[in-house]
Amino acid sequence: MTSQVSSPAEQADGAVVGEQRRAAGTKDVRRLDRVIIRFAGDSGDGMQLTGDRFTSETATFGNDLSTLPNFPAEIRAPAGTLPGVSSFQLHFADHDILTPGDAPNVLVAMNPAALKANVGDLPRGAEIIVNTDEFTKRAMQKVGYDASPLEDGSLDGYHLHPVPLTTLTVEALKEFDLSRKEAERSKNMFALGLLSWMYHRPTEGTEKFLRTKFARKPDIAAANIAAFRAGWNFGETTEDFAVSYEVAPAAKAFPVGTYRNISGNLALAYGLVAASRQSDLPLYLGSYPITPASDILHELSKHKNFGVRTFQAEDEIAGIGAALGAAFGGSLAVTTTSGPGVALKSETIGLAVSLELPLVVVDIQRGGPSTGLPTKTEQADLLQAMYGRNGEAPVPVVAPCTPADCFDAALEAARIALTYRTPVFLLSDGYLANGSEPWRIPEADELPDLRVQFAQGPNHTTADGTEVFWPYKRDAKTLARPWAVPGTPGLEHRIGGIEKQDGTGNISYDPANHDFMVRTRQAKIDGIEVPDIEVDDPDGARTLVLGWGSTYGPITAAVRRLRAAGESIAQAHLRHLNPFPKNLGTVLRGYDKVVIPEMNLGQLATLVRAKYLVDAHSYNQVNGMPFKAEQLATALKEAIDG
Repeated sequence: MTSQVSSPAEQADGAVVGEQRRAAGTKDVRRLDRVIIRFAGDSGDGMQLTGDRFTSETATFGNDLSTLPNFPAEIRAPAGTLPGVSSFQLHFADHDILTPGDAPNVLVAMNPAALKANVGDLPRGAEIIVNTDEFTKRAMQKVGYDASPLEDGSLDGYHLHPVPLTTLTVEALKEFDLSRKEAERSKNMFALGLLSWMYHRPTEGTEKFLRTKFARKPDIAAANIAAFRAGWNFGETTEDFAVSYEVAPAAKAFPVGTYRNISGNLALAYGLVAASRQSDLPLYLGSYPITPASDILHELSKHKNFGVRTFQAEDEIAGIGAALGAAFGGSLAVTTTSGPGVALKSETIGLAVSLELPLVVVDIQRGGPSTGLPTKTEQADLLQAMYGRNGEAPVPVVAPCTPADCFDAALEAARIALTYRTPVFLLSDGYLANGSEPWRIPEADELPDLRVQFAQGPNHTTADGTEVFWPYKRDAKTLARPWAVPGTPGLEHRIGGIEKQDGTGNISYDPANHDFMVRTRQAKIDGIEVPDIEVDDPDGARTLVLGWGSTYGPITAAVRRLRAAGESIAQAHLRHLNPFPKNLGTVLRGYDKVVIPEMNLGQLATLVRAKYLVDAHSYNQVNGMPFKAEQLATALKEAIDG
């Protein structure tokens, strides 16, 4: 169970770990089982870097963790405004956790806008560290503060730490030959040092990172390290921070192995490289940059040594066209995009269905419609992936459930594409893409064998005894057609988007043949072997909560809370959305109530109702943010009682 814990301030009257006092007169150290920290400031204040560094050191320390970066779509939103606030939330613990947390225990606010945008999420008693240098009259008026919230009593319910971060940073860097503006840029490192002291985070990794990042600017590297150390020393010496906190490593949360912190997009990129190696096929990515999928293109472009070829096309259509050409040429072909790009790629996806070539279409979903919310998350592309093409053009759909699971989902998408000669949708989303968690690096012998056999010669004998190659003569088990690499002698064949004659691949307008080919393509998808869905139901519940994709963490956390409170509820989560697991209908009909939480207006619920005639109840959210566990627990409790 994800245990509840009060904020550090609320625990001030709790048991002090006296044995951990370093010496007489030094500060107390109190032990917590979990903490939720949110760094917030202008989009130019380096909050994402600060959060990422704190996360890396937390992973090194051995805590379980989950993160939620949240930033504006604009490259540089107006300074000091509410739309320009960027934040990074980190939940870390000494036990297994599933979400970035509902409410921060600690808020680091770099300016009035950051405070106003985030204070509403804080529980009473939470710690607030504010950069007082930014609380000028003009800055406060810009976000609607008539009086200083640091002085008007509105923050009396919190444990407030007013810290002149900018002044302290500039003072710490006065020995460096930097302008004031240049020195001020290091205030995020001062804040990172302070929080690192406060929660006993390792420091060596951050200092090494700064030396590497600014290797060509050693003075800047030294200044950032000095600011980082100054923040640490400030925490150690100031009287305002009388207590530091310790969150022990989550030793029991992880199976034995080698771990690293990983984001969803990075895990997905690594999964694609692993699929390439396991299939003995070169990996080809044809892509056009789009938030939040661009990181996959950036990462794969670094791995030419693994036979990866990346092509940044002039637009979405060219990107997928090149990828499909690479599939025809015998590569493991991938294209990456988000919802708006899927709309542009839909004709070529339909062509891939007709050509029956393996192609992995990665859709990192974001808020829509149209350009929508580029940096916010949503699950609203499911029906687009299922039906967003002309004609009957069925495509398998796979969805990862956590950032680390993106690695396995990429392997699974590649398996289906290669085995069944079909395009496959991999539906991740912005929450998984940018969020991170510990990932156990698998051993090579744990990865699936994805090797395929290209066609080598004729596969059909005509009535007159002539041996020929039929490009649409199918495997009896998978209904997949042979994959013939261009240039193989004797395997020349016609290919294109117009309907083909069964077997020969010749152009055909025959009604009976078209009916047969449409039904055969559908049967191929329906026959894909996927594991049965597993149900977590220890108590014989009457209510089942069914999820897919990134709702896994919040749903599971909510289910744990309800069970700890004595409620009986079952849980199941879908990895495969087309085809559904064969036992799904039986599972659904075994419960009085089925609740489906989704970050859309009920797309999976629509599919479930249509296919299984089950009165599934939707619980929906489309505000660009992931569900909160407490929010889901309340909704599920109402479903149980209703």
